[in-house]
Amino acid sequence: MVKPLKVYQVWKGNNIIWCGGRLIFGPDAKATLLSFALIATPVVVFCVFVAKHLIHIFPAYNAGYAILVVTVALTVHVLLLLFLTSSQDPGIVPRNSHPPVEEFSHDASAPHTLQFPRIKEIMVNGLPVRVKYCETCMLYRPPRCSHCSKCDNCVERFDHHCPWVGQCIGQRNYRYFFWFVASAAVLCFYVFSMCALYISLLMNKGHHSVVEAIKISPASVAVMAYCFICFWFVGGLTGFHSYLIANNKTTYENLKYKYSNQPNVFDLGCIHNCFEVLCTKRKPSRINLRAIVQEEHVASQPRFSRSSAPEDETPHRPRAKVEDDLEMGLDILKTVRRRSDELSDEEFGTGSNGATYHTTGCTPDSDNEIPVIRTMTESSSEARDLDISVGNAACPSSPEQK
Repeated sequence: MVKPLKVYQVWKGNNIIWCGGRLIFGPDAKATLLSFALIATPVVVFCVFVAKHLIHIFPAYNAGYAILVVTVALTVHVLLLLFLTSSQDPGIVPRNSHPPVEEFSHDASAPHTLQFPRIKEIMVNGLPVRVKYCETCMLYRPPRCSHCSKCDNCVERFDHHCPWVGQCIGQRNYRYFFWFVASAAVLCFYVFSMCALYISLLMNKGHHSVVEAIKISPASVAVMAYCFICFWFVGGLTGFHSYLIANNKTTYENLKYKYSNQPNVFDLGCIHNCFEVLCTKRKPSRINLRAIVQEEHVASQPRFSRSSAPEDETPHRPRAKVEDDLEMGLDILKTVRRRSDELSDEEFGTGSNGATYHTTGCTPDSDNEIPVIRTMTESSSEARDLDISVGNAACPSSPEQK
């Protein structure tokens, strides 16, 4: 018995999925490991070369141990937020297996082709918002949704694709991302302060100069320089995203509409914006990677494909548009054949619309059934002029050919 496939086994995006669909990473998941190393390495250096000396300097009330515990707790907190940001569904919109049929319209220039509008307008808070059609996912993107070219998914409330996290930042993991950069900024400031405190204590205790104190603990200066650089990075991100949260914007929207005068239809005021982004309940995921793949039984629905390969070569992809046109052509052919059957006993006659029909002058044997193609040659002003003939190859010219 064939084991049924699950959604994560036939996933079409560029994501890396682990633990049987429980964790979903971006295509550059190695960046997450790099970020782990960039956070953990300086903390380890601080604990080994600085924090253990502070334990002996502050023996009262175990204050030295408190410094070490706070450092470890902050580091674990930052790494946990990094893991949650990179391994959770950012708000992926499931793909459709076929275009939205209800949106089809007919093109007057090509009557046998089906088209649908690429842009629609919907109302949000009483103001019109344009939504675009995604050809990859075959759906109209919800407001504030965008297609990530790296992950190859449409993501709700798309903010940006973070190279340090290796994942899209969207509706479901934006909160984790914000607390991650904010906590990283706090960790950098805390470690920098403790290293500066240790250098200051060395100077006061032994009456050393700054240079002599640096020679005693060069690791402290190295960690201080590293934290100073990182603080400007993560601290700047924290301030920038605080501004975005207060105005209920995303990074993508801030860059896209920076020089436009369009009003922000999602702005509810500073307090309500902060509450909506940071305090509301997180929406459930719209994808279930551990679900069993259901076979689709869709009848008489046009399907499109970017490939012109036959259906036998691409059994898992939507049918080509040409095949839909062939189906329409078959319906027209059936109508023509029905009309031909009504006139099958006539070798020459006049149609109901005034058109004259004729056949070639071959006399086939009564035992052989030869197809006859009849087309209008003389028609009224409302009918098209077409030539009629039956191929001479269809008529046996000699007994040997019969």
